[in-house]
Amino acid sequence: MATKRRPVFNSNNPATGEVVGTYPMLNKSEVAVLVEHARTASTKWQALSFGGRKQVLLAWSSLIINRIEEIAALITLETGKPLSDARLEVGIAVSHIGWAARHAESIMRTSYRRPGLLMANMSATVERSPLGVVGVIGPWNYPIFTPIGSISYALAAGNTVLFKPSEYTPGVGMWLEESFSEVAPFADIFTTVTGLGDTGSALCTSGVDKISFTGSTRTAKLVAADCASTMTPVVLECGGKDPVIVAADADIKRAVDATMWSAMANAGQSCIGAERVYVDEKVAEEFIARAIELASTIHSGAPGDANYGPATMPSQIKVIQSHIKAAIADGGTCVYGGPKSVAAPFVQPVVLIDVPEDSVAMREETFGPIIIINRVASMREAIELSNASRYGLGANVWSKRKGKQIASKLQCGMVAINSTFAFATISSVPFGGVKDSGSGRVHGPEGLLEYTFARTVVRTRFNLPLHFLSFKRRPTDDSLIIKLVKILKGRLG
Repeated sequence: MATKRRPVFNSNNPATGEVVGTYPMLNKSEVAVLVEHARTASTKWQALSFGGRKQVLLAWSSLIINRIEEIAALITLETGKPLSDARLEVGIAVSHIGWAARHAESIMRTSYRRPGLLMANMSATVERSPLGVVGVIGPWNYPIFTPIGSISYALAAGNTVLFKPSEYTPGVGMWLEESFSEVAPFADIFTTVTGLGDTGSALCTSGVDKISFTGSTRTAKLVAADCASTMTPVVLECGGKDPVIVAADADIKRAVDATMWSAMANAGQSCIGAERVYVDEKVAEEFIARAIELASTIHSGAPGDANYGPATMPSQIKVIQSHIKAAIADGGTCVYGGPKSVAAPFVQPVVLIDVPEDSVAMREETFGPIIIINRVASMREAIELSNASRYGLGANVWSKRKGKQIASKLQCGMVAINSTFAFATISSVPFGGVKDSGSGRVHGPEGLLEYTFARTVVRTRFNLPLHFLSFKRRPTDDSLIIKLVKILKGRLG
């Protein structure tokens, strides 16, 4: 009798279509078994203490650094991005592992709280404990940097982790598990589960203690719905339609260079990449002219032959095409490139201007090497238009004098002033968005605390003659409480 074959799927090089590897599609029962193994291991991982976990994570960090060429080459194979970009991604990811390892203990240290006058006989503390088992669902555009922002912080906090990589980059996910196993003191601390959407759904409903998801807003809503069925909390890092605001006093040359890189690098496949620019009309012509000039020096192609690679996910080509056509149909103008810039799997740079705000090209995430530049009469208008979006992930502000003032009025999770992408590379600051760009945070103290729960502990240090938390409470106790409330105007805490 023939045995049933395990379902598998292929990972392909998006630039050539070549099969890079073949991986199993884990089903619900298989995922459940791995979760149970991780739960058993979590007890030992927590018992290892902060110092023990720090040693393991720093050893993992060193191993990745020493094999940076190996993992960078694999990232390039599965995503199509240039090797230089892959190396940069690995380098930033490693910095997050080190930061989480070194700071977990101080961030999770027990804090002491004032008990207040009425409870002066009590001590009050708040402890932080790991959740147990964390599920991480990663994207394909930054297949090591992005998931490491959850994996390393969850591990440092004392959790075990199951990682579901994108079906477009399973090889990177398996490499992470295999490299970690070389430094792990025992099995099942960090496990990679491969598969398609059903495997991710199985992880969401498997009974893990939290899910950290990065991907599109549409998929995030499906993940949140799956997790709701089991009351599993989530961290959601979703899409963006990130604005760039350019004031009249901006360094235009630097602003153009950074904005074009933000928009075009990684083939525009960055959730925090620049998609729409609001530039003061006084300097708009110079900004547009410089953007066109720079675009003419950039091109897409196979790794080693171009500034950026192909669209990693083939279906995104249709979205990019539709947004270019919509922008033109709605009254926008292509000043560089156009519909013919799209020749799957590659998309050459496209610069559009004067696209109406109600165009789908201005409202929805394009996720391609397209930049839209619109003129504004004032910074107030730029701020209003930036905020008039269902997204709120990142933003860039270019101004020599008014950067902080403008940034403080933007409805988004992160702002870079006279820079771009900086908030992703600084390990000590939280990363995440508002509105349809997600909820919760990764990175920094906030990101580490996402994978813990707070335990409040109050202890009686000495007894008071009052009996207000008892059936023995007397009229004199009530009178004293009321008197204290009036004298202190409610400030008992």
